[in-house]
Amino acid sequence: MIKVSISYFRSDDGCFDHDYYLSTHIPMVKEVLGDVCVRCEIDKGMFGAKSEQQAEVVAAVQLYVTSVDDFNERFSVAQKAIIRDIKNYTNIMPSMQFSEVVSL
Repeated sequence: MIKVSISYFRSDDGCFDHDYYLSTHIPMVKEVLGDVCVRCEIDKGMFGAKSEQQAEVVAAVQLYVTSVDDFNERFSVAQKAIIRDIKNYTNIMPSMQFSEVVSL
């Protein structure tokens, strides 16, 4: 299994609409991916190592997918629309990472 992590790191002038992200953007992504997306988790940053520290990551999503090829095939179909929608919830540039899920 592959995990696609998309993170939004805090910036001084950054804004993020968590409601829109949860109710509109992520459902659109999940619909595009269909059965390729086995599981989806959304993180909403709370605070850092100490409660008075701001969270480094404002928001993130982890998409657990069947394979990199399956993800790329489905994502490429709607990539322009998904990227165009980013401006509706944030001005922060997302960071994407693919990871192999290893369980102990």
